[in-house]
Amino acid sequence: MTGQVRTVDGRVAGRRGQATRQKLLDCLSEMLSSSPYRDVKVIDVARKAGTSPATFYQYFPDVEGAVLEIAEQMATEGAELTHLLEGRSWVGKAALQTSQDLVDGFLEFWRKNDAILRVVDLGAAEGDKRFYKIRMKILNSVNNSLADTVKELQSKGKVDKDVSPAAMAGSLVAMLAAVASHQRGFQTWGVKQAELKPNLAVLVHMGVTGKKPTK
Repeated sequence: MTGQVRTVDGRVAGRRGQATRQKLLDCLSEMLSSSPYRDVKVIDVARKAGTSPATFYQYFPDVEGAVLEIAEQMATEGAELTHLLEGRSWVGKAALQTSQDLVDGFLEFWRKNDAILRVVDLGAAEGDKRFYKIRMKILNSVNNSLADTVKELQSKGKVDKDVSPAAMAGSLVAMLAAVASHQRGFQTWGVKQAELKPNLAVLVHMGVTGKKPTK
């Protein structure tokens, strides 16, 4: 909204300026889907948006700065993944449905944001704390909910007391993220998407409840 977006030099961006800024981000997002991150240049983004490099630099210090902006927006959406677990049952047959819905939502989010997530993973792997924090913001939305679920099941005597809720949740979320980023790779192993989801859901179910799913 007007008054909340500023240029690099601190000036408040008007409605047209905000529209131009968003168009630059949209064009950059599109380019990241088809070009390696390090090959994307300011002049190319500006040309695609129908403006000039000078205009780009009014809103972003460089391509990386604009990428971080996109990543932050994506992480805010990712934080909503926690709704996949809110108020859900992990008992009996309902537990398998909860696991399936979590897997579906997680994989769908990764497919939708594949291009920017690849850049985030790259930056995090290279030790850039900004990208690392964004990655953890997304994963924490699911990790914290799963850890709380395991703790709750333990308090009711449904999960072994020796299980570490934090370690189990972290392991499951790391597995989900690894599988989500490797979805295309499974096809080369002869694994269809329709086969991947239910099997992954079984692993999540067993990790959280310590039991095989009830069908």
